[in-house]
Amino acid sequence: MRNKRILILGMARSGVAISKLLSQYDNDITLTDLKEQSSSLVKELENLGIHIVITDHQEDLVNDTFDIVIKNPAIPKNNPAVIKAKELQIPVINELEASYELLPKNVTIIGITGSNGKTTTTTMTYEMLKRSNHKVHLAGNIGIPLADIVSDVKEGDIIVLEISDHQLMDMYDFTTNIGVLTNLSEVHLDFHGSYENYKNIKKKIFANHTKDSIAILNAGNKDILELTQNIPSKKIYFSAKEKADICLEEGDIVYNEEKIISTKDIRVKGNHNYENSMVAILIAKMFDVTNEDITKYLKEFKGVEHRIEYVTTLNGRKFYNDSKATNNESTIIALDSFTESTILIMGGLDRNIPFDSIAPHLIHTKKIICYGETKEKIKELGELNGKEVLVTETLEEATKLAYQESAEGDVILLSPACASWDQFDNFETRGQIFKEVVKKL
Repeated sequence: MRNKRILILGMARSGVAISKLLSQYDNDITLTDLKEQSSSLVKELENLGIHIVITDHQEDLVNDTFDIVIKNPAIPKNNPAVIKAKELQIPVINELEASYELLPKNVTIIGITGSNGKTTTTTMTYEMLKRSNHKVHLAGNIGIPLADIVSDVKEGDIIVLEISDHQLMDMYDFTTNIGVLTNLSEVHLDFHGSYENYKNIKKKIFANHTKDSIAILNAGNKDILELTQNIPSKKIYFSAKEKADICLEEGDIVYNEEKIISTKDIRVKGNHNYENSMVAILIAKMFDVTNEDITKYLKEFKGVEHRIEYVTTLNGRKFYNDSKATNNESTIIALDSFTESTILIMGGLDRNIPFDSIAPHLIHTKKIICYGETKEKIKELGELNGKEVLVTETLEEATKLAYQESAEGDVILLSPACASWDQFDNFETRGQIFKEVVKKL
């Protein structure tokens, strides 16, 4: 992508990263956002020749002199600037697609997506390959734009990418050598309009696959099996519930009849974590990682920050930060991970999605503390299911109240089932604030 006139929508991490990368290729770049940015960032970008425009009317910037529009994945397809670009037949892509075009041609790309488990699986896969001295890079939705590492990637390297549905929407030429679909459930329907649309977007992780490409699929997920019936890839299956290429047998993870590790020896517990481990093991085996290195890592791995992350024990109460739980399915996984009496903290942005599916999983929940835009809906969920519910305005208030209402032996679990954007910029900030409040306690 050289000598182009490019409009980039959104000054989040990916927007800034791709603007810096493309500025090295003699492109005329305009980068726009709705919010005022720090003067130091603006100055840094302007020194690279990038034009910065802060405006509420980004559609006014769009005209037929632009060759391409690159949008932040969170910007919906009905955004006025996106609609206008498409009316003018200007290609609209995202940072991942733009960065892909600039990679060496013979790198191996491992792309991991799914409704849940993406970050943990991506982290495990990267670390296992790294420990075996492979030249491997980590990027994607995990918080590292691909644009940030393009200049470091050499021929023959491996890239492990976490890829969200929001990113898959605006990708066309991009393809993976190994595509992973961890699971599917009804999430992000407010953004995609229907579960059918969401599933078809997830299927794009296998876009442009051939018979030489590999698809790693969850054999225990009926929607995945139906969705991937006709993809040309070589299919490999994993499951904690069904017989598969790698699966659970009497408490052991077994790959092609070979025992790899006992689940007793895996530090992170729960079938969801065993399935995440299975995917990482499958990929590690493809790159000749030894069983010794695989098992050593799984015995040490403590989990990923903000994903059912153990924070501390205070006066017999165990605190867990699951701020990444931005949907019902994630919170269900968290609730099912504990048998102790649990005080559940929920709340956040209201996406107009009911919480009914959480109800059967409140078996060990003795109290719910709710906050934010969704607090009244969560209150209704608790009361309809015979749970004591306490309502607060902020996460800080909710955390302090949860501790006050707890008893020795309780688990205090932040698992919001909502996006963070009513009070925080992202789920990472939300989780960090929770941990800071716990530390002050």
